[in-house]
Amino acid sequence: MNESDGDAVTRRLPDLATGAPEDFALRALRRVGISEDRYDTYVRLDTAAGGLFVASSPQAVTGACLDSAGLTATGFEERHRARTGRSAISGGRPLPGLVPALRTGRARRLAIDLSGLPEEQRTILEAVRNIPAGQLRPLGWIAREADPEAPPPASDVLRALAANPVAVLIPCHRVTHDNGSPCDAAYLPKAGEALRRAEHIDMRRVAELSRAGAVFLGSDTTFIYCHPTCAHARRITPGHRVHFRTAQDAREAGYRACKSCRPITV
Repeated sequence: MNESDGDAVTRRLPDLATGAPEDFALRALRRVGISEDRYDTYVRLDTAAGGLFVASSPQAVTGACLDSAGLTATGFEERHRARTGRSAISGGRPLPGLVPALRTGRARRLAIDLSGLPEEQRTILEAVRNIPAGQLRPLGWIAREADPEAPPPASDVLRALAANPVAVLIPCHRVTHDNGSPCDAAYLPKAGEALRRAEHIDMRRVAELSRAGAVFLGSDTTFIYCHPTCAHARRITPGHRVHFRTAQDAREAGYRACKSCRPITV
């Protein structure tokens, strides 16, 4: 073999290399007997807003980030370790219940570990978890749900939303400002739009109702008032809808608050 042939072989060597399997690190840890309680595993799943990295311990989801801002697997691993102090290893199976929770938008019963967060932030994010799929709630509602006796100010709620460590599964895209406009403190605007669209939330209708002064919708047949996106409000036929700007206006008109969406807390 002459020198030129040797150079050609050398140039081709990188093409002959085979990358390690995606779950190589996880298999190595298991092979040497490292307990699963000492690290988290993560998967990348598809959502309406793009890929979602989801880390979990054997018991609960411990973190989730969208890759819509260019986040890579390595970046997610670094971010997760900086926040939790635990390594996130690619591979393994999704936590039971995770895939259907993402598919249906119903993640309320999914185990999510928020134990490392300050108590106020934890209570705010737990309130967000109570928003049903396909519905919206304003910042004022979140604050009252988090602490009925001493609701945190809107600025604290916004900070908690922006720092949400479990994107999508804690559905910050369902939170609006008190005027009905999307909040999206935790997402890029297009990501929030995509997630709401996937849940069939009609933001154009929400905006129209807001311009008409319909912060709440009542039914003149049941004398119950709701948030406009509440499942019960969507069943009110146009001829029986009554618009209210405040909960006090509704109560003074003889209407009672919906027990499902609890608008009286605003």
